[in-house]
Amino acid sequence: MKLAIIGGGISSFAAAITAAKNNNDVTIIEKNNKVLKKLLLTGNGKCNYFNEDQDISHYHTNSNMDIEKIINFQNITKVKNFWQDLGMIPFIKNGYYYPYSEVASSIKETLLFYATALGINIITDCDVKNIIKENTKFHVIGANYSDFFDKVIIATGSLAYPATGTTGFGYDVAADFGHTINTINPSLVQLVTNLGIEPKWNGVRSHVVVTDLKSKKKQEGEIQLTSYGISGICVFNLSRDIAIGINNSIKQSISINFAPWCKNIMDYLNKMSQNFPKRNIISLCEIFINYKLLSAILQHLKISEKSSWKELKTSEKEKLAQSITNFQIDIVGTKSFEFSQVCSGGVNLEELNLNTLESKIVSNLHFCGEVLDLDGDCGGYNITIAILTGILVGESC
Repeated sequence: MKLAIIGGGISSFAAAITAAKNNNDVTIIEKNNKVLKKLLLTGNGKCNYFNEDQDISHYHTNSNMDIEKIINFQNITKVKNFWQDLGMIPFIKNGYYYPYSEVASSIKETLLFYATALGINIITDCDVKNIIKENTKFHVIGANYSDFFDKVIIATGSLAYPATGTTGFGYDVAADFGHTINTINPSLVQLVTNLGIEPKWNGVRSHVVVTDLKSKKKQEGEIQLTSYGISGICVFNLSRDIAIGINNSIKQSISINFAPWCKNIMDYLNKMSQNFPKRNIISLCEIFINYKLLSAILQHLKISEKSSWKELKTSEKEKLAQSITNFQIDIVGTKSFEFSQVCSGGVNLEELNLNTLESKIVSNLHFCGEVLDLDGDCGGYNITIAILTGILVGESC
């Protein structure tokens, strides 16, 4: 069977390799001059490609279906076997899998070698403009390109990271063939705030617990305070729901605990003040909180940095203690698709056969990877989705 895979990302290669093993004639068509461009950016170039913790809560969809029909033990095992077949030696840190070389290019070169050995045709610098079904064949049309295929697999990515060439073309193809595209929002993305103190805390990193006050979801980890708001993995993993809420004009707020180690910050500060009565607040707290961050919080509360703990009014002590362990911030927006790692939303899964990811509307049209309404948390989950959906499509060919 002759099949075309539109897009040259990691999901495309999983589908191509799996299909080629079944003696299919496979062509990958990529608009960039090189394939697997986004892969090289993953995990800051180290490529976190899998995670030991495969709890279903790490995966998300807006489609009205049971996500475990795709993300289940049997299918995750297929992903593990795929990596083993590639000869991947993992470097495992806290359950996060990286190539032992700790460079993403190791995975890229392995995938390219494997694909070449299987006879997969890889066409680059080919921007597909249209896909038309003519009788039982698909006519794939691009700039200076035209060919017919028995099957077409759409693996064009989402709207995230447009610098890698993603344009949302896959959504257009799906819609043209009658598919529903669930609302696209940036996910795993930085959050924008407007407190007026952001320039003062810019550059601070701190170990915190962040709570989405709407969903009550919590994330613990390192936060990065920026000139526009907040970033970091713990923020990224809450950004999906927050972005959807903002898009639906629902107020979004978070709470940050800058001292998750402390059960009662008021008792701690009272005790520290007794031991060091002459210290001002900055000096007293600097042992556990960055002075730039504390200075910003004091500015926000209109409390003098020169004051000692004993000099503060009871109401000021309560406000400061609450701000250290329950600093509430309204989120006014997110950074754009240009900065998001993935998107939420995409091709509605209800309109696909979940065993093969074939369209229920158009036979022999398949979808895999980020174009689907299926996304995951930080930590290798989105690459797992890409590989898994690619395998399911490849197996069906």
